[in-house]
Formats: sequence, structure tokens, C-alpha cells
Amino acid sequence: MTTPAKPSTGSGSRPGLGSRPGPGSGSRPGPGFGPGPGAERLDALDQGLVQALMIDGRAPFSRIAEVLEVSDQTVVRRYRRLRTSGLIRVVGLALGSRVGLFESWLRVQCAPDAALAVAEALARRPDISWVKLGSGGTEINCLTKARTRQDRDGLLLDKLPRTRRVTGVSAHTILRVYTGGPTQWCGLDTLRPEQVAALRRPPVAHGQERYTLDEAELALLAVLAQDGRAGYPELARASGLSESTARRRLDRLRELQALYFDVELVPSTLGFEAEATLMLTAEPARLAEVGAALAGHPEVPFAAAVTGTANLMAAVVCRDTDALYTYMTERIGSVPGIRHVEVIPTLRNIKRAGMLVEGGRLVDPPPAP
Repeated sequence: MTTPAKPSTGSGSRPGLGSRPGPGSGSRPGPGFGPGPGAERLDALDQGLVQALMIDGRAPFSRIAEVLEVSDQTVVRRYRRLRTSGLIRVVGLALGSRVGLFESWLRVQCAPDAALAVAEALARRPDISWVKLGSGGTEINCLTKARTRQDRDGLLLDKLPRTRRVTGVSAHTILRVYTGGPTQWCGLDTLRPEQVAALRRPPVAHGQERYTLDEAELALLAVLAQDGRAGYPELARASGLSESTARRRLDRLRELQALYFDVELVPSTLGFEAEATLMLTAEPARLAEVGAALAGHPEVPFAAAVTGTANLMAAVVCRDTDALYTYMTERIGSVPGIRHVEVIPTLRNIKRAGMLVEGGRLVDPPPAP
């Protein structure tokens, strides 16, 4: 996940980075929809590199350098600075719907004096990849990815209800993802169309059958979840495979769309300070239409159909609360078929894509006991 909308970076100030009139969907962002004062941390070249990695997280640095029209050394140096400072992380993740993970979006209500401690405890669990604190410090939102139904039910029916100071839990099964995961987000729009085309991997036809991961592949994924650009020698050591076999396995998982690569960062890195989760109720006959509309909004890095009284949820990132208001009134308000919207402001990011957030930067979680 990166940032919404095309940042105002001064197109033409860097070689190879051109401007376009709007996001990739062709829609027009609302007024005030641009990065705030914090955006100077990533300049135009940094943003071009981030977008290139969003398109192909394992693209060779030499190819990225050629597309960005800079030297290989410049790309390597920029990436290492962004990676080691915790500003970005390339991650390789299993696609839950393809490998049989049980994915749920949880809303956990807590007493105000216990919410942070409960959120931090949830963030330490390896089966929970996202944790946010919101709603005045009394609600935790998190995304679970359990390998078995028993693991999921144990968390929902046993561990959370018995946790002291937890006053309520609701679980929403993710039914269909409209944007996020392997679907490239339209929010970052720094590269020119021909640069995007030069980086995009050719589409691969695949079936819809579920793929069962073996132990070697689970070991590969454990490494890639921490570093999506891990080298084949490291992947081979972790999985017990030869380097050539590890390469073939990784390529096969990508072809089957059981594995995808993404770039994670904290939105405030680019000056986007207003985050919220939207729980939307859409007319059933227009659910897919509303989901597709949300997927085309540059403010929305993730949107999915879910179970529950609300049938859609979306993560929204804007420059500030004024921009969030504009988004709600002008963009959400103009989508036909939406009956009701609940806005849950994010007070703090605790965990993102499996990594902890400390001081606005991504850090590795401690090893599981």
C-alpha cells in the first residue's frame, strides 16, 4: 500500500518522471487531494522508484534504472536508504483466496484504558497482519489470516472474548477484494504510461482451483513476508531447496497468483495524515458496481465486500480532515447505490502488512516464541 493520488512533485524536475492529468482510472481527485508538508521525505525519483516496485516488486534494479533513466547505482542507493530507514518495505504475500487462508476483518471494542495494550498484544500474533487503533481509542481494527478454520475460531470464540477489558468483537469475512493485494492501486501516478508498460509483467492465464502450499513454499513465504527482494541464496537456505529450485518455485507461485508482491509504507511518509476505515452498506444489486467505483478512487488503497450489517469496507487515506470531508461529500456522496456509511478514524497504526509501526516507520516484529 502506498499513497493516494498523484503527489505534486514538480514534474520534469527529475529525468524520466513525467506528469499526467489524473490517476490511472482517469477520475479527477477532489480539491485539496494532494500530499501535505511531510511529502518532502520522498522526492519525485523516490516516488517513481516506489511505483516501479508496486508494478513489479522483484524487478531487477537494472531494469528499474533503465525505465527511470538513471544509473543502477542511483536506484540501489535510493532503495537501500528507503528500506533501511523504515520508510518502505517490499513484501511478498500469499493471496488468501488462492491458498485457502481464512481472512476476516475484526472490530474489537475495548475499555479506553485497555485498547492500546490489547492492540499491541494482537500485533504480536503472526496470524494478524494489520492492526489499527481508532474510534476515540476504544476500537481496534485488525485483519486476520488464519491457516485453518480451527485457528480462526480459536481467536474469535475463545481468546478474544476472554481477554480482560474487551467489551465486544465483530468479525467480517472478506468475500471479494476490489482493490488491494495483487491489484495495483491507482493512487500513485508518477510514471508515464510507457514506463509503466515497460515494467508490467505479462499476464498469465490460470485456473481458479485452490493451491495447497507445501512446507518448502511456506518457508519461502516466511522470508518474502519480511523482505520481498530476498535473494535466491537466502530463499534456498530457508526452504532447504537448491537456488534453481527456489527460483522455479517462486516463479510458479507468481504464475498461479498464489504469491504477489507489494510495497508497504506508512501514509504519513508522503504527508497524508487523515486515515479512516469506511463501513458501507450498498444495495445488494449494486454491490459489485459500488465496489468497482471505490477501486477507482485514488483515496482508496483497499476495498472489499464483507459479511455483516455493512457489506463493504474500505481503507481511505487523505491529506487532512478537510480532504477527507471533501472525499466523503463529493466522491462517496456521488456513488449510486450507497445507503449508509460509517467512518472510523484511524488514531494510530500499530501493524501494517506484518510489520510493526514505530515512530512512523516500519520495523520487523520480534521473533515468534
